[in-house]
Amino acid sequence: MSDPSKIKSDSEWRAILSPEQFRILRQKGTEPAGTGKYEHSKDQGVFTCTGCGTPLYKSSTKFDSGTPSLFDIRPPAIPGAVSRHEDRSFGMSRIEITCTACGGHLGHVFKGEGFRTPTDERHCVNSVSLNFVEDNKV
Repeated sequence: MSDPSKIKSDSEWRAILSPEQFRILRQKGTEPAGTGKYEHSKDQGVFTCTGCGTPLYKSSTKFDSGTPSLFDIRPPAIPGAVSRHEDRSFGMSRIEITCTACGGHLGHVFKGEGFRTPTDERHCVNSVSLNFVEDNKV
């Protein structure tokens, strides 16, 4: 369920997000492949929503796949932080993931790709949608 204190109008979001952050978080855009700032990061900590600061993923769920990829365990590492929605854009059916608190677009879930994750899922998350807080700074 969204957090009413983190819901904003488009004009409010435009005032606090960069144009690229707004395009991805609020207009469901995608950053170009291979450009993610967290793609090769091995640091320990928590990934938070760029829009509202809500903790979304623990770094222990990040893995190498050629894109900024994370997985969600059952039960989730941070319960209720990430919501799933059916996305039927571009003539296909996918699972979109959003920040539960503010509704910001994070990316999509892909299943059955053979990655060695506990759920055989890859959360392909736009780095622009995330900030990172190291464990010793949480």
